[in-house]
Amino acid sequence: MEDFSYPNADQIQREKGIKLIRGDGHITLAACDSASSQIRVQTVQGSDGSSQGTYCFKVTAKSGYLDLELPRIFALETADHPISADLKPQDDPSAPTKTVAVAKNSFQSVGEGVAGGTPAVLLKLRVTG
Repeated sequence: MEDFSYPNADQIQREKGIKLIRGDGHITLAACDSASSQIRVQTVQGSDGSSQGTYCFKVTAKSGYLDLELPRIFALETADHPISADLKPQDDPSAPTKTVAVAKNSFQSVGEGVAGGTPAVLLKLRVTG
């Protein structure tokens, strides 16, 4: 029976610093490419300790989801598809999850990217159209 676990998740977490948990296969981690239509997630600190990291995701359908854990995100950027993203304060795991909607071809500041914002963990991406 399929459990929708993300293939090679342990290796990806070691190499890229992003924990991919499960999804339906319609949103997948991809190499960032300015020529393609991707969801981009920007973090305050890259997996290699650099000052910033960008993670890109390929979308293959008008709906889909990916459960993940990516700390210290500050921005979400979309291309051809609108998305929703579930976030939680990084320092307060008991805090409620906040869902942010981002229209297609848009950019949305979140977490530390918002004036007075606090570090946030991205928990889920959903393609919504």
